[in-house]
Amino acid sequence: MNAKKHFHFPKLENNLIARVFNHQPVERVPVWMMRQAGRCDPEYRRLRQEDGRPLEELFRDVDMSIKISLLPRRFGVDAIIMFQDILTPLEPMGAGFHFNPGPVLEEPITDLERVHQLKIPHPVKDLKNVGRILSGLKSELGGSLPLLGFAGAPVTLALFMIAGKSPNQKMGDLIQFMDDQPHFTQPLLDKLTSVTIDYLNYQIECGANAVQLFESFANSMPKPFYQRWAQPCHEKIFRSLKREIPSILFAKEFSDLDLMASSGAAALSVGSVVDLNQAISKFPELIFQGNVDNRILAQGNSETIREATENCLKQTHGKRHILNLNHGLLENTSLDSVINFINISKSILMTP
Repeated sequence: MNAKKHFHFPKLENNLIARVFNHQPVERVPVWMMRQAGRCDPEYRRLRQEDGRPLEELFRDVDMSIKISLLPRRFGVDAIIMFQDILTPLEPMGAGFHFNPGPVLEEPITDLERVHQLKIPHPVKDLKNVGRILSGLKSELGGSLPLLGFAGAPVTLALFMIAGKSPNQKMGDLIQFMDDQPHFTQPLLDKLTSVTIDYLNYQIECGANAVQLFESFANSMPKPFYQRWAQPCHEKIFRSLKREIPSILFAKEFSDLDLMASSGAAALSVGSVVDLNQAISKFPELIFQGNVDNRILAQGNSETIREATENCLKQTHGKRHILNLNHGLLENTSLDSVINFINISKSILMTP
């Protein structure tokens, strides 16, 4: 479990997140959202329509990725996260993919020989577009807001690779396969863990002020499976990151805080299954992120959004808290709901 650390941040005009990570008081809780740059924004949809290229090409386009990343700045969010996909490192590994409309791999990875063929990319050479995106964002932001990087967690990436597409439809079979084939699963996760460490450290070198690890299918993982496969990857990754940069573990709707807390992350991004009041009391060394239910924003009722936001902030009393959703914005969420959520959060001031 982490001891409380002091993290170095550059001088920022909006330093709310920096202060939260350093356990300093804030006048209001900072807010950002997963998938804040994306499909619920009409301006994003307009750019996509006018551009016409497949999504994977947009992720490779440095200028377009910078432009899309910055779109939420006009909503008043307290951090910018780069526009990219968690699968980005797979292509230089030799596991290319395209979107149709979700990600589809050129071929699933289901045997040990194919695992041995996967390369360990050199980020400076093989993922240089991500570095250029982050450097460009850092320059565009000019110290106005913190910049967040991220990566997919190894088990989440492995599930995509084995399924060859989004694994949601056959999650039980995939989990059984990974458990039954340790001679395949362990080398694959070892390789993905090494890639993720290099990738996140590269993002830090290129200007990310904090990084988030996405365990996007944690809600489908039985605890023994999570403990056997996901947890060791998390611990190794967070142990290997540059220590002056704060890290966030997002484990989608996973309820075992003891496991998450022992990952080594400085902050836990938790779902609506977690009681924030209990969490913040039990783990005084950690920062918590979350956890308004994204379905409430999708439903669009202003009073319900206000009530959910106020209830969330009451749980932490503004201490060691970054306001976010339980997971990413849903596609059918209106921009009005997003802006409403942000404005409500900013109207709730914290007493010292």
